[in-house]
Amino acid sequence: MVIAACILNFRRALALFILTVLAIFFICWDFFIARYESKIAELLSPLGRFLKAQWFWLKWVVWIILIVAGVCWLIFDTAKQGTNQLISFGGLLMYILLMLIFSKYPTKVSVVWRPVIWGVAMQFVLGLITLRTKVGFDAFNWLGNQVHDQFIPVESRNIFARQVLPIIIFFSTVMSVLYHVGFMQWLIKKVGWIMQITLQTSPVESLVAAGNIFVGMSESPLMVKPYLPYVTKSELHAIMTAGFATIAGSVLGAYISFGVSASHLLTASVMSAPAALAIAKLFWPETEKPQINAQQDTKMEKGEARNLLEAASQGASAAIPLVANIAVNLIAFLALLAFFNAVLSWLGNMFDYPQLSFEIICSYLFMPFSFMMGVDWEDSFIVGGLLGYKTFFNEFVAYEHLANLIKLRKKGGEMYINGMKQYLSVSIPVQLFSLDLVLHRFLFSGHVFLFPNSKIEKRSLEFKLGERIFHDWKVLQRFKSKSSYL
Repeated sequence: MVIAACILNFRRALALFILTVLAIFFICWDFFIARYESKIAELLSPLGRFLKAQWFWLKWVVWIILIVAGVCWLIFDTAKQGTNQLISFGGLLMYILLMLIFSKYPTKVSVVWRPVIWGVAMQFVLGLITLRTKVGFDAFNWLGNQVHDQFIPVESRNIFARQVLPIIIFFSTVMSVLYHVGFMQWLIKKVGWIMQITLQTSPVESLVAAGNIFVGMSESPLMVKPYLPYVTKSELHAIMTAGFATIAGSVLGAYISFGVSASHLLTASVMSAPAALAIAKLFWPETEKPQINAQQDTKMEKGEARNLLEAASQGASAAIPLVANIAVNLIAFLALLAFFNAVLSWLGNMFDYPQLSFEIICSYLFMPFSFMMGVDWEDSFIVGGLLGYKTFFNEFVAYEHLANLIKLRKKGGEMYINGMKQYLSVSIPVQLFSLDLVLHRFLFSGHVFLFPNSKIEKRSLEFKLGERIFHDWKVLQRFKSKSSYL
């Protein structure tokens, strides 16, 4: 079938050809590793011993090369775009220093610099590949277009009840089917293995962080449910931070339906996981001995469905509480916001300032944070207002206002706010006592981790409050008349 499609029109079948080649490669790779892993390890053992013996000085050579390459990149590519790049780079250092100062164990931070450095570096590389290289950008743009065109029905756009809610049910069903056939487990284990090797995090927190790229905060810990009673407080903190820093796959289509670019949402999904682990490990360093080590084969929980139809039915049923929660909360929070703004306007009228509103207050409150992310001074007030909506109310409330901005400035690009978790999104099946101890910390780290993300790539300004808030830089360049919105 693939060969026939390529013969008829290779350009049209290019994506199918690439996906087929990748599928064949990974199938052969898994088969090869399963049969010859021990022989490969024995063959490469002399090289491993040599690298281990010379690693003390070799690592410094590697770091010097990477630092020089990074400096050259900043000089020849980034700095030429303007001084705002330097502001965002300073903001990156500021937020890392902030997490270091308020770390649970500041004296133990020296042992966790590897996950911090690797987490930021991986995010930079992922952003570079997906946004600054033609191949990476085209790949994610194609994938985003497929998601948008196939999953967002044209005739139901701009109607929340017919557009957002059915999409959530559909995505939940798809994720349940993929989970039943084992594809999600396979993909999550691969991504988790990469983070485990590079960041040197434990298998449990690596798998959960990888799972949060594709599923939600509630579902990803259940994949390693048997191991949750044995995780350390630092691992629990990392698990919850990763949940607050990511977006549930079941609501991905809902965010796209607000007019947000699907390719940017997918890019944000991939870039969030390593940054979440980096911030989590800096804010709560590991001081205990993990009971689940890298040598153990961490098994993931399987679904209870016996066939595809049952898996699809379970996925659709599981979306019912989520759909109801979104609909009810959106109605409640929009009404609450309107009431709150009416009260503020009434109070402001006492001082000849009737335009006083929640957005204006938040715009000044969060303006320093958005400015340190590299946003233009005049645009930082608009971004600050959206941050306030997302933090204190609901991400769908923020999206309602964001959708209006996108409609008003359609030619200027899009600004993306992805988030699912607020202060009420706190739950985990086990270790409730430990959860209470780390609650305020993972709430804080889940909010702060987004700010360093925005420094990685100026073209796509990401700031993720609670889960992932991903911003395209170009829209901020266009929002010059803040008086129209404030």
